[in-house]
Amino acid sequence: MYYARGRGGTEAFFCPSVSVCELSIMANMKQIAKLAGVSLGTVSHVLNGTARVREPLRKRVLEVVQASGYQPSQLARGLRRDKTNMIAMIIPDIMNPFFPSVVRGAEDLAFANGYRMILCNTDNDHAKEIVQLQSLRSYFPAGLIVISSNFSDLTAQAKSYRENGAAVVCIDRLPPNWDGDTVTIDNVDGARKATRFLIEQGHKAIAMIAGPQLLTNAQDRLEGYRRAMQEAGLLILPGLVQEASFDHAGGYTKTKMLLRLLPRPTAIFASNDMIAMGALRAIREAGLRCPEDISLIGFDGLDLTEMITPQLTSVYQSPYQLGATAARIVLDRVVDRESSPRHVVLGTELRIRESVARPPACAANRPSR
Repeated sequence: MYYARGRGGTEAFFCPSVSVCELSIMANMKQIAKLAGVSLGTVSHVLNGTARVREPLRKRVLEVVQASGYQPSQLARGLRRDKTNMIAMIIPDIMNPFFPSVVRGAEDLAFANGYRMILCNTDNDHAKEIVQLQSLRSYFPAGLIVISSNFSDLTAQAKSYRENGAAVVCIDRLPPNWDGDTVTIDNVDGARKATRFLIEQGHKAIAMIAGPQLLTNAQDRLEGYRRAMQEAGLLILPGLVQEASFDHAGGYTKTKMLLRLLPRPTAIFASNDMIAMGALRAIREAGLRCPEDISLIGFDGLDLTEMITPQLTSVYQSPYQLGATAARIVLDRVVDRESSPRHVVLGTELRIRESVARPPACAANRPSR
């Protein structure tokens, strides 16, 4: 209900199809039209690109827009078009140094193409993730990029977004039963390369601190480790595989358990770099040296792993490329919503630094199976 004051007093009128936000943008556009000496429709076509406008008129409108500092409301545009030029992104842990680079990759590509990013953090909490997904619908995003939480099943939520014309891309770790667009890393191959490198250095008692096995990327890294050990004919003795959260605390706690094993492992493959950094702390606290007493490999190739001592050997993946590729798929979907789902798998690279050496002489001759 809207109100207007006339000669006869205040009169009420009801406008079911126009929101307050749209009335505001229309008023501003009328001012632009008046200053430019053109019709309201011409201003709308210039700003929205909905029809060709003669160059002199288009130039005149844009000059007035620039001089006035006018900014069209993206939400009002969304109300009329059913979507805005915004891309929403949901990540599980803003404190993990891997994810900001993913966001940067997506944001750079989106910005270069006239789109803006909305970022939400779930703290790996599925209940919070659902709330974020429900709230973001009100922004009418053109697309949604999701790195799911630990217990995530986005099937129903994603279907709702797609039915409303928004592209949905799941990246890094995939929710169960997801059949839409994906961008992932070849985690099996990356973990296999890391484990094989340790084997080539002479290690046989190789432990792995795996990530949460509810997550597809953690499952795949464990699979890569198992394959490499099996191919080399090496036993995975009880206790050598420990499951941990993808953080420093998880690596620290599980490494303390591994160091109590007899015989003690001579190398640890950590499922991400944060786990590896926690492992390094536990190794030092036990009075051991890395790599002289125990070797260590991480996964991610974070920049900060070059700033610690020893510099960490790690499986590098490009978080920037992960985000940029997802944003590219979203923009492609704006043009072509009907093509088959795309599944992009990015490669990895083993970056050898200082945290791996040959096993101590007393451990080198341990038998394989």
